[in-house]
Amino acid sequence: MQGTIKEKAVETLMIEANAVKALTQHIDQEFETVVRAILACKGRIILTGMGKSGHIGRKIAATLASTGTPAFFMHPGEAFHGDLGMVTAEDIVMALSHSGESAEVINILPIIKRIGASIIALCGKRDSSLGRNAEYYVDVSIEKEACPLGLAPTASTTATLAMGDAIAMALLSARNFTAKDFAVFHPGGALGRRLLLTVENVMHSGEDNPVIGKDKTAKEALFLMTDKGLGATSVVDENNKFIGLITDGDIRRGLSQGIEFLNEPVERLMTKSPITIAQNKMAAQALSIMEKHKPRPITVLPVIDTENNPVGIVHLTDLLRQGVV
Repeated sequence: MQGTIKEKAVETLMIEANAVKALTQHIDQEFETVVRAILACKGRIILTGMGKSGHIGRKIAATLASTGTPAFFMHPGEAFHGDLGMVTAEDIVMALSHSGESAEVINILPIIKRIGASIIALCGKRDSSLGRNAEYYVDVSIEKEACPLGLAPTASTTATLAMGDAIAMALLSARNFTAKDFAVFHPGGALGRRLLLTVENVMHSGEDNPVIGKDKTAKEALFLMTDKGLGATSVVDENNKFIGLITDGDIRRGLSQGIEFLNEPVERLMTKSPITIAQNKMAAQALSIMEKHKPRPITVLPVIDTENNPVGIVHLTDLLRQGVV
């Protein structure tokens, strides 16, 4: 039995993989025409399909919407009972049906045409009711389904989903859609935080920003670091301009030489010209700088403005807490 299970699973994956691979033959001038029509569309792309095709349509709509192409899914049954009011003459309806004969989809085609919207058919049969009535055709035909009964949509839905992704990625490329654009549509997730947060959003500033004069002692610096809880403090000159950084590690290493070390001025102990970052840089960039620092990662970055003022400090734990990974 186990051998049969494994063999059937492998066979299913091979059939579906071959179906997707065969789609490359359908990326032709007709495909480019479809993509250019979507780029020129002044309205929305409305996906519709029944049953399993409907599930695939929902996913394609979500992918399009998140990559710069306004899109949504419309159930063909609900469309026939009022939801067609969402369709305008400036929209394009992308209809999914492997057979091209799904009754619920075919029934709404005349109304869509009367409204004036264009129709793209993602279909396995060009000479079908859907294929003949669409202005644009995308061939998602397959050799066979993975279902041994030939009943459950398997390879056909996989192929349609893959073709939807191909369309979405072609559009993304044509629009010069960037990672930052993508994050705008995903502000609530880790991706959005990683791509949209700036150093200014996560840094400690104002009274929470530890800053000490160069003539202060290591002891005073230690008290300041303990109070702020960041393990480091920026060092400034008599004009309050940034000149260095002193960390609790610097002080611990100094204490190994004797307690009198605590009376040393921080200017003698600080790291001169340490790595810094500007407040308008992305938080993800700050994390990258910290992680890639040699010979070992660092945990804090002073934030310096264009006039060399220490306006803040960002700590590794702040970045991780915000989900910047």
